[in-house]
Amino acid sequence: MKILIASDIHGSALYCEKLLGATERENADKILLLGDLLYHGPRNDLPDGYAPKKVIEMLSSLTDKITCVRGNCEAEVDQMVLPFPVMADYCILDSEEAKGHRIFATHGHHFNPETPPKLREGDILLNGHTHVPACRDCGDFLYVNPGSVSIPKEGSAHSYLMLEDGKLTWKDLDGKIYMEHILK
Repeated sequence: MKILIASDIHGSALYCEKLLGATERENADKILLLGDLLYHGPRNDLPDGYAPKKVIEMLSSLTDKITCVRGNCEAEVDQMVLPFPVMADYCILDSEEAKGHRIFATHGHHFNPETPPKLREGDILLNGHTHVPACRDCGDFLYVNPGSVSIPKEGSAHSYLMLEDGKLTWKDLDGKIYMEHILK
């Protein structure tokens, strides 16, 4: 099974369309979205191609594949217009793709490496929010961030993350690999 992980679309139809292209190119079985789907937030400029209604339409076409957690820009009105749940603060995945590691997936504005949830040794803390890709050993857990689909920061690429057969692969929206990590 292939899991595509992405965060921080922020209402950009331009970059959401590229993400959907990556989903098709990757032949992803599941899509895990780490929040901030529709609204750009007060700290960010409008992303290129800002069109939240188009993003709603595009993501709605993949409802059966999407699991999503709430970002700091999600509101109750977003749940009213999206056909899949978006208001959970986190989800926990026990996927064979993670080679026995439990994944705690969240947006990152509440739980993050500085304020982690209660984790077991070997767990993966997966979050977006910073718009910066990351893979860092934090002692008892591994911290992973896919970066941002539409508003990357610190010179990073518009990106997503693939999880398949114990391997994490960060890619730009054209599919070019720029970072990998093998889960042990």
